[in-house]
This record gives sequence, C-alpha cells and structure tokens, in this order.
Amino acid sequence: MIPLALTEIRDLTHGEVHGCDDPGSVVVDGVVTTDSRDCVPGSLYVARLGEFADGHDYAPAAVAAGAVAVLGSRPVEGVATVVVDDVQTAFGQVARGVVDRAPELRIVGITGSSGKTSTKDLLAAVLSTAGETVAPVNSLNGEIGVPLTVCRVTPTTRFLVAEMGARGIGHIDYLTRIAPPDVAIVLNVGTAHVGEFGSRANIAAAKSELPRAVRPGGLSILNADDPLVAAMAGGLASRVQLVGQSPEAEVRAEATILDELGRAAYDLVTPRGRARVSLRLSGAHHVGNSLAVAAAALELGLPLAQVAAALSGAVPASRWRMEITERPDGVVIVNDAYNANPDSMRAALDALAAIATTGERWAVLGEMLELGSDREREHAAIGSYAAGLGIDHVVAVGDGARVYDAPDWVPDVDAAHDHLASRLRPGDVVLLKSSRDSGLRWLGDRLAGTGDWATPDDDPHARQEGTVEE
Repeated sequence: MIPLALTEIRDLTHGEVHGCDDPGSVVVDGVVTTDSRDCVPGSLYVARLGEFADGHDYAPAAVAAGAVAVLGSRPVEGVATVVVDDVQTAFGQVARGVVDRAPELRIVGITGSSGKTSTKDLLAAVLSTAGETVAPVNSLNGEIGVPLTVCRVTPTTRFLVAEMGARGIGHIDYLTRIAPPDVAIVLNVGTAHVGEFGSRANIAAAKSELPRAVRPGGLSILNADDPLVAAMAGGLASRVQLVGQSPEAEVRAEATILDELGRAAYDLVTPRGRARVSLRLSGAHHVGNSLAVAAAALELGLPLAQVAAALSGAVPASRWRMEITERPDGVVIVNDAYNANPDSMRAALDALAAIATTGERWAVLGEMLELGSDREREHAAIGSYAAGLGIDHVVAVGDGARVYDAPDWVPDVDAAHDHLASRLRPGDVVLLKSSRDSGLRWLGDRLAGTGDWATPDDDPHARQEGTVEE
C-alpha cells in the first residue's frame, strides 16, 4: 500500500487518536483490512460493527499479527486507535486518500447486473501485461470491498480495476467518490435485485451513476446490445464507445465460433484494426465481457496485438464462475454457483447446451434470490428455458427452488449429492447454478473433488467483509 502516517489517517477521517502520544511516528505500511487474520506488520485493522460480529473484539488478534493501529468507533486498549463516528465512511475516506496520493493511477470502474467479476478478472489479466495492476479479490464490490481493493494500491501501481455493485440508488455514486473512474464499463441491466430496486428502469438509473462519474476526456464503454445501457450515452461528460455484436458497435466481434467446451473464438474488430481472439472461458456471454475489456485496454494505451494475446491467454481467476473440472471417470462438472439472476442463469444454461458431450447434460439449479414479486414467474421461465434447450435433466435443490417446476426436486445439497452420485455416467456434463446463499458451490466442489467443500457458509468473522451479489 501507499504508506500513511496515523496523523494523515486522522485528518482524512476527521477522527481522534487514542492510545498514542506521537501519532506522526506511527506509519501504516502493511495491509489495510477488516479481517484480523490478514494482518501483517504495519497493518491498519478496520474494526467494523457487522451483522454477525463486532470487529473490535478481534483487535487483539490483529495487533498480535502486527497491526500498528486500529480504525474503529471506540478506543481499543493497548493499540493506537483512530476513533470515528462511522467506520464505513471513514474507511472510504482513507481509501480516497490513497487514490489522491497516486496521481498517475488510471482507474477503470465496472458495473452491470451480471458478469462484473469475470470482466474484472479478464481486465486485470490484460492490464497486468502492461504494468502493475490492482483488482478486487473475488467479488469485493461494495462499500467495504472497494476500499479494501483501493488500499492495496502501491506507489508503483499503474492500473486499478474497481468492480462496483449496488443495492440501491446512490450506491455506485458513493463508490465513484472513493475511486473516481477514468474509464467506465457498463455491461448490462438485468433483473438482479429487482425486488429491491422495483424495476429495471431503476436498476438502469443506478448503473448509470458510473458513466456519469467519468471526467470529461475519460471514456464510458457501453453495451450496444442492451438498449438500457446504450441509452446511458446521452448527456455524459465523457466520450462514449459502444461495444457488442451490433453493427453500430465500434468494438465488436465477428466470425464467432465455439469449441467443444463452449469457448468462443472471434475476430476482434476495433478502430485500430482487427485481431483473432480465442477465449479460454466457457460460455458465449464472455464475448461481450471481453469486448468491453478490449475497449478499456486500448483506451489505456495497450497495443491491439497485446490485448488480443492477453485475452486469449486469460484463465478463470475467481472461484465458482464457470469453473470446469473433468473428473477421472469422465464426468465434467461446471461450477457456476457463486451467484445467479435470470440473465446469468440463461447464459449458464446456454453454455451447458454448447458443451460437447458423449453423455447427458444435467442442470442442477438452486434458488435465485431477491427477485421480489417476479420470483415465481422468473423461476418458472428458467425451468421452461432449460427444457427448450434440450437439457436432459433439470434438478431443483431446496425449498426455494420448487418454483422451477423441474422434473426432479431434492430438499437440500446432501440429497442432491446422493441423487447425482448414483446417476452420473462417464461423458455427462453437470452445471451447478444458484445464488450464493443456496450453497450449491460447495456441492459443486464436492462433486468435482476440489476445494474445501466442508467449509461452513456461516463463519461470522469471515462475513465481516461484505460484498454485493449480482
């Protein structure tokens, strides 16, 4: 990180220092974290009052691991503490202070109802071929996740990729004040969180806060194939570039083909020429994500050939996103169960249908959350969509998934495991897709024989770090 004296943190947050006679001599030069287990010598530990735990209770462990200071809402005995009224707001102010101390840093903000994390990973892979790049770990994309990412910036960081999620109007606007974007990417406007937003129009209004935050001279990259996203071009201070399959898109894909694992290859067409790209990510929906990445990388000065080569070399970086494992017995497990909404669910089912197989295709589906009054209709539509694709078996898991009206229903992940274990045959392909809290990602690990599938979902300490699931 960029070193900050405790006096600087005090001034950035308008807080008061307790437990330290000379705050100017205390320098934070390790990590800034909300998790005491991540602390190293020189760290700042951010003590949050979470839904499941009081972060102040973990301050002694943070200090024992090397933290030199705490940012909290009350003093912590035995360690220098910057006491503030609102820890979340103060954490954002610290992060903005880091940005302001990195004048050469170029920031790319990414939002959308689906695809943010995959796009973030792709962009980080491409930009890292040109310079030091900081991007979120997994899906840290909210009021705590964005500051956690920003505070990893060092004096030599060239690019910052900021994934930005929202649960309401004004959330992304707040995040852009922490990490003001030079380049904005808006992927799509779907129905994720429609139960909270009330309508797709409101979701679009929230997503539009990102391009509206781009300075004059910066670039907003908008999906030409999504009318609600393309309509955001009006009235922006920044330049606009459309990307997608549409002929109107300045950066677009032509001559697209899919291989036996559903991975796309296409001609990347840009104002600077064209180049062939062969993605290593399964699912045709990654074409649109990669086009946005290409537009951003070209804007930031990377040559077209370098962009195409980096896109072609990128592999999945975050867990439970179209994570493919071929078992020794020939069964293929596709674990895409980190999150789900109707749009990402259709994209995953399309990917399953595109994967070549000598056996049968299985779609193991958990509930999609936060759909409000559209819940039953949207689930039933997904069940019909899977049937229309000719998926051989659709298995709904959990009480909330009954509304898929699937041929097979099981009450929980253990029952799903037993149901599948006795039926899967060599050559079968199994997709697992659900919202995060449905737990199907652990079932996917169990079926694939990978990961710590016994890890409990409810680790209160780990859940101090919130994300926005979309």
